[in-house]
Formats: sequence, structure tokens, C-alpha cells
Amino acid sequence: MPSLQNLGIGSWPRRRATLSPHRVAVEFEGAALTFAQFAARVESLSAWLARQGVGPGDRVAYWGVNHPALLETLFATTRIGAISVLVNARLAPAEAEYILKDSGALVLFFGREQAEATRMIAERIPAGVLVDIDGTGTAEVAYGQLPVDSQPVPEANCGLDDPAVLMYTSGTTGRPKGALLTHGNLFFNDINVLIDSDIRPDEVCLAAAPLFHIAGLNGLVLPTFLKGGTIVVHRRVEPEAIFSAIQDRGVTSMFAVPSILDALAHHRLFSTTDLSSLRNIVVGGAPVPERILRSWAARDVAVQQGYGLTETAPMVLKLNGQEGIGKAGSAGKPQFLVDVRLVAPGGEPARPGEIGEIQTVGPNVIHEYWQRPDATAAAFTDGWFCTGDAAERDEEGYYWIRDRYKDMYVSGGENVYPAEVETALLNVPGVAEAAVVGVPDDQWGEVGKAFVVPDTGFEIRSGEDIREAVAPILSRFKIPKYIEIIDHMPRTSTGKLLKTELRNREG
Repeated sequence: MPSLQNLGIGSWPRRRATLSPHRVAVEFEGAALTFAQFAARVESLSAWLARQGVGPGDRVAYWGVNHPALLETLFATTRIGAISVLVNARLAPAEAEYILKDSGALVLFFGREQAEATRMIAERIPAGVLVDIDGTGTAEVAYGQLPVDSQPVPEANCGLDDPAVLMYTSGTTGRPKGALLTHGNLFFNDINVLIDSDIRPDEVCLAAAPLFHIAGLNGLVLPTFLKGGTIVVHRRVEPEAIFSAIQDRGVTSMFAVPSILDALAHHRLFSTTDLSSLRNIVVGGAPVPERILRSWAARDVAVQQGYGLTETAPMVLKLNGQEGIGKAGSAGKPQFLVDVRLVAPGGEPARPGEIGEIQTVGPNVIHEYWQRPDATAAAFTDGWFCTGDAAERDEEGYYWIRDRYKDMYVSGGENVYPAEVETALLNVPGVAEAAVVGVPDDQWGEVGKAFVVPDTGFEIRSGEDIREAVAPILSRFKIPKYIEIIDHMPRTSTGKLLKTELRNREG
């Protein structure tokens, strides 16, 4: 039965403009838009898209860094029942070309950093309309010169199970899969955030982390919009600009990955900037070393840690700031409307302290991958989404992520989860990045080999110094037998570590 009302995220600008028309919705490079102004822009853009032939179920792509246009195209696309495809701005032309072909996007909005690449692939992608966001002159249509449409088109009545956003997950092997997020997936994640975090109508949320990633978009930004707060958009992560926004604009919340928080904590402005406005810092994407938490706690800023995936929109587990130090390393407990179970390798429930795979179910979990029934079937067991992540649960119900199952190795009959070892290495002074892989060994079958990137200006004398530093906190079989100092970690264009390359390194 068709929905009697539009429950989709495309209705949010209209609803928010009705409730708080004069409040500032978005700020960007010195300009501000109220909710009324933002809603008018979204309505006009959706009418323009409809005139280009975009309708329910069609795809509209955005390929660029953070910009208000990303949010406007997201809402305008979903307002008329189409699907927003958010493409990683860091992708190489061939990678973006695959996604644009696979999604079949009819319209592509692109930023100035993607202008040359767009020109290279334009004739090979299905998008018949290219829109230049920054006005570089690369396309016939410039975003800033789109006509204001005085004849709006009606909203499509989207239900919570209708598709809204297509985001591609980047594997280290094979082609990326498109995670098809519904309106309900996004909405119920936001409900979990609002239940767990103190998001207020006077929120000032800094959007510096990439909005083309689900955590950057739906970790705090969309919940802030839903609540009626202000989103301060930065094109990219720039520490000095972040500190300026915190102090001068009174930023109250932001999402970051551990490396960003670490870089901020080491910046010269960290000790002198007034951080008293910050209420919510959420960090995710990797385990957070205790030294980072202590650096921010020393400035009276509590950091919330989260665990999730693109497929879960994103949040599954959350550790609040007050528990951050005492439970450092834990990913916390399930969000309010999320259920989690740990399944041991034999298929039985994992006991407390036993390693098992995280499986989850909830209204935030995708129903399917885009046109990949095989991948969809492989991702679910009895309706539970299988994350592929290994974890254990303690007696108090806190979850501890150990690693991807595929990265585990066996040394002398003992399972070793590299993420646990990497967390210990990251707490050694002078270690900026660490990665551990299993390598063959005649005596033990496999042993650990650690790759370590030193902090800038810090010289690590030998691997033996590092082994001694972690000896008090790691069992002997977990301590890497080999340690190699390297300049940088090999990563994909989306920032994922390429452990296959590390395993294949000589020496």
C-alpha cells in the first residue's frame, strides 16, 4: 500500500523550515543559509532534476569534497524518490568510473578537484548531465547558475523501506559493493544517536570529516539537521581551521577518525584553543589508543567511541565519553535499537571472553547490496548481518573488537588478533601508525611482523625497544617477532590499510 505521507529524508528540509525557518541550517566559507532558504534551494533543485528526467528509483551522483551542494543534492534527490550516490572524492578516475557505471547515475555533480577526471571519463559513463559544483568551466551546467524554479514538483511519498542512498564499500580485493541504504536505515540510526547523545537545537556541528562516508554524514551531521542545529561545513580536514571554528564559532560537536584526533592533539593550537564549547566528539573507523583519549581528557573533553559499518548506517556499538578511559579500547555496547550477537567459529553463541563474529540486526541495517544478490545472500545468516569482525564481550556487556577474521593468524597454536597488538603498539611513545601481519615461521607456524611508522621528528632506535615497551601488556606469543620501520602505510584511495601489500614486502 502506498504511503500516505512522505516519511523519507527528502521531506526533512520542508519540515525543519516549517518549525524553525529563521535558524541557520548550514554555514560554509562565510555564507549562511537558514532552514527556510535551504529548503527553498532543495525544492528548486529537485524541480530541476525532475526536468532532466530524474524520477523515483533513478540515481543521482555526487563526486566531490565537503560542500553544501552535497547536502542539497542529497535532499533534492531523495525528495523526488530518486537515489543519491555519494562517491568518494579520493577515488582515481577508473575507480569512480566503475561506480558511476555500476550505479547507472543519470546526473553527476562534481567538484573542482574532480573536474579533470570527470572530463576524462565523461564519454564512458551513463550520466548525460554533468554539473560543475565550483564553476571551473569543465561542464556546460554550473551549479551556481542553475535556474530558480518557480514551479515546484510534488514530493514523492517515500516509505522507510524505500532506497535513499547508495554508498560503495571499498574492499581490499575485488570490486566495491554498493550498500543500498533506505530512508529508514538513515532515520533509525539518527534516532539511536539522539537517544544516546545530547544533540540540541542549538547544536553547532562541524562537518570536516568526509560527508561521502556514512560516519561523516550520518554520525552527527544528519542528526543535527533533524534536531534543528547548525552544520558548519569545511571542505576538508585542516587543523588550524578546525581550531578556529571551535573557538570562534563555538562548535559543540564533530565526528573524527583517530588519526584526526591525534593530529589535533599534537598541533601547536591544541593547548591554547578554548575547547569549552565541545559537548560531543565521536570517533570511529579504528580502535582509539588510550594516549589520544588522555590527551583530550586533559583538556576536559570526553570522546565517544563508536563501531559500525556503511551497511549499518553506521552505528552498531557506542562507548560514551565518561567510560572512555576506564574502558579504553572497548567499542562499547549496542545502540538502543540495535541487537548484537557473537557467533563462535563453530556456529554456537560465543561465551563471555570468547572470540566470535559480530552479527547484528536492526532497522539501521541494509536490506541488500545494489544488484548483487550473491553478496546479499552471503552477508546474512538467518536475517542477521554478518560483519566479518571478530570481537569478544566482557562480563559487563562491553564489546572489544579484535580484528577482521581474515587477518587473524595462529602462532604456536594460539590465535593472535593483530588489532589487539596494534593497539598496544600505538601506545608506545613515538609510534604514529602500526600494522601487524602473520608471517611463516619454522618453529611456531606463524609469528607476528609489525610495520611501524614513527611520529614526525621522532627516531625509533630499534624494534627491540618497541618489543620491550609492549612486553608488560602483551603475552609473549602476541609480541611481534619482527618489527620493520617504514615511512608510510600502503592504503587504498579510501584510506583502508592494504595488509596484502605488507605481507608481500621483501625483508
